[in-house]
Parts: sequence; structure tokens; C-alpha cells
Amino acid sequence: MEHLTVILRTVLIYVTVFAVLRIMGKREIGKLSLFDLVISIMIAEIAVFVLEDVHRPMLDGLLPMFTLVAIQVTLAFAGLKSQKLRGWIDGKPSVLIHKGELNREEMARQRYNLNDLLLQLRENNIVNVADVEFAILEPSGKLTTVTKEQAGTAEEAPDAARTKQTEAPPQFRYEGLPLPLIMDGKVQDDNLKKLGKTRFWLKNEIQAKGVREFKDVFFCSIDHRGRVFLDKKR
Repeated sequence: MEHLTVILRTVLIYVTVFAVLRIMGKREIGKLSLFDLVISIMIAEIAVFVLEDVHRPMLDGLLPMFTLVAIQVTLAFAGLKSQKLRGWIDGKPSVLIHKGELNREEMARQRYNLNDLLLQLRENNIVNVADVEFAILEPSGKLTTVTKEQAGTAEEAPDAARTKQTEAPPQFRYEGLPLPLIMDGKVQDDNLKKLGKTRFWLKNEIQAKGVREFKDVFFCSIDHRGRVFLDKKR
């Protein structure tokens, strides 16, 4: 009889954990942020202690699990409205290589050594640090890389360079990663400064795309060729 109880409790906990992760969303089964990792570990621990003691009421396990789900879902919805809250919960990306140069201060701040960097570069099929234009350590711990070839900053052959000199220069060019200019209706002034642009310039850009106010923009970014991407709020 006790064995049957264990089996039934195991099935119930399996169904509960499965439902919990479905409620929490697909991001939980991808690369976990620190917040997601804490939630996942706690759910696993709660499931274990309920299964270990068959005499413990199931409510002692189910109630904490659904409490954690409520916390996660509440903070996730709050994060949709607040960029500061998202940064506090999930953390921010760290630029470890910028325009081909190692950012030693940021590496020290993240306690990220050269062995860690070389390992994750190899995981991205990059064997030479000299080939990297940008490397960004994401909040999930994943290293996102952009090679010099991808960034369009690789040295060109002399003939190709002379050919390009005859062409009309682009009106705008930013050598780097696409920069967010507006997120959740809020202007990213720091990124505008990097571009040497003003809010007046940005207002003209969004108006050219049929949007009157910054608050009506969900996301707006610009790439290194000066192409502006804009997504309106629904």
C-alpha cells in the first residue's frame, strides 16, 4: 500500500511541476537567468521533500510551489511595464570585448577570467580572440559574439577600398551592434549620446514611420548602417 502511495504522489508531483513550468512560460526551459534558476531550484527541492516523506501532507508541497509560481508570474508581468525592474531581476548584459579590445574592468567585475572567455569563444566556433569585434556576456551566462567580418570592420583589399572611395558615402554609419533607442516607450538617452544624436532627431525618425510620440513606440533600434527598426505599441 505504501508503494502505491509513493507512485501516486510521484505522478501527482510530476503533473504539478509540469503544469507549474507551463504556467511560468517557455523562457524557463531556455537559458535561465539568476531569478529563474532560484525559482527552478526551489521547486525541485520542494518536490523532493514531499516525495521523501509519504506521511507529509501533499498540501505542504503544493502550496509553496504555487506560491513561487505566483511570485514569478507577478514579477514577470511587472517587468513588462518596468525596465528598471527587469534590470534588477534579470541583470544586464556585460560587454567583455568592445571594438576588438578586451574590457578588463568588466571582466574583473564579473569575475570572468581569460580561460572562461576562451572556452566560450570556442563554443561559438571562434578560436582567435583577434577575430572578435564584440563579445557580450548575457544575464543567462551565455556569451554572444560578433566577429569583425560580421560587423563589417574587417580589413578590405586595396582594390575594394579604392572602389568604395568612388561611391557616395552613407549619411550615417555606426560601427557596432544595433542599439536600442526606445524601449517600452522610454528613450534610451545613453545610446543616443553614443550616436551623437538628439531626441529631436529621434522624434523626426519615428514620425517618418507614422508614429507621433515616443510613448507610442514599443521598441526602436538602429543598426550600424543607420537602418531604423520600429515596432508600435498595440
